[in-house]
Amino acid sequence: MIQKLKEHLQPLGRVAVAYSGGVDSTLVLKASIDALGAEHVIALLAVSPSLPQSEKDEAIALAQRLGARLEMLTTEEVSDPDYQKNAPNRCYFCKDHVYRALRLFAEKNGIMHVLDGMNAEDTLDVRPGRAAARELQILSPLHELGFSKQDVRYFAKALGLPNWDKPAAACLASRVPYGTSVTAKLLSQIERAEAALFDLGFRELRVRHHGDVARIEVPDADLPRVLEEREAITKALRAAGYTYVTLDLLGLRSGSMNEVLQARAV
Repeated sequence: MIQKLKEHLQPLGRVAVAYSGGVDSTLVLKASIDALGAEHVIALLAVSPSLPQSEKDEAIALAQRLGARLEMLTTEEVSDPDYQKNAPNRCYFCKDHVYRALRLFAEKNGIMHVLDGMNAEDTLDVRPGRAAARELQILSPLHELGFSKQDVRYFAKALGLPNWDKPAAACLASRVPYGTSVTAKLLSQIERAEAALFDLGFRELRVRHHGDVARIEVPDADLPRVLEEREAITKALRAAGYTYVTLDLLGLRSGSMNEVLQARAV
């Protein structure tokens, strides 16, 4: 299957990869380098307040390890009033800014093909950003070839990628309920809160923002530990600006903010 991916990429000649440091985009980057040569591949990392500093640092280090050329592009989605309104289609405006910036950079450098890391399972959740990808003709080789998330992790491990088991991540804006305005200040607060939990040793988590309330989501196995460390967690999240700290008993759910949309549709 990985050989099929490389063969799929070879006719493209030169590519830019929408790179985040996550396992999906890293696999596309690695396969592109193997298929085309590092000199014909550019990794493009979109940088804005919605990207945690820790994620940025890890992405830079991994690109260097792969021997990839990395360009960091500052994107302005957080300044867009349509993005700030945080309607259910917020992701469209985000991806429109990001993919336009990547497309413009690629074309200025004589590269016609921009790839992302969407896999075959990424259409199962609410993803308005896919419309922006289609409009800007972003290619999704993992999706086109039917790579599941399990496939991605399997081949990432086989290729020696150190992030093969990295937990799925999402932009910080995904922690904010629809209708609550998204600002750089708010994203910074969420980033500080999550960083505090990472510093306490939690590996996979979300801090969902509900005004003065922080709603913590962790995998089921970590629920008892949150209670054990509730004093340290409460202190850390109050320092980040929250008055109340709660634990979601349903555990970590990707895209849990979309549950309100599903409820309205019933």
